[in-house]
Amino acid sequence: MIEGNLNGTGINFGIVTSRFNSTVTESLLSGAVDCLRRHGVLEEDITVVRVPGSFEIPTVARRLVEKKEIDAVICLGAVIRGETPHFDYVAGEVTRGVGNLALDSGKVVTFGVLTTDNLEQALERSGGKAGNKGWDAALAAIEMVNLLKNITD
Repeated sequence: MIEGNLNGTGINFGIVTSRFNSTVTESLLSGAVDCLRRHGVLEEDITVVRVPGSFEIPTVARRLVEKKEIDAVICLGAVIRGETPHFDYVAGEVTRGVGNLALDSGKVVTFGVLTTDNLEQALERSGGKAGNKGWDAALAAIEMVNLLKNITD
């Protein structure tokens, strides 16, 4: 059986986070960074890049994936449903973009972009009673980097 572990020592992470819906995304970012630090990742091994909105996440995530020193990219954002179909387009495109990047790049790319019906749901998932999906995306990134190392070594 091949598994990953949760030791982040020596792993370099890029985090792309949206500024839009910052009340939510800043909590996601705090959760992700806290998770990384608690699992042995040094502050200098974390690169945070802020983008205007979730739609821009895949473009910047691709640039980080191309950097040799980055082992994994954590994507964080919040797309909250409104009264127009805008939600469907943005949520679909950011999901597709990050998913394609994860498959095409050969590097770990995790998805911590919330797609919720309202602000309350987003707050619950960014540090409320439903946990912090930023933390979850960071934890998955640590495990996946170690898992891929175990498969290729």
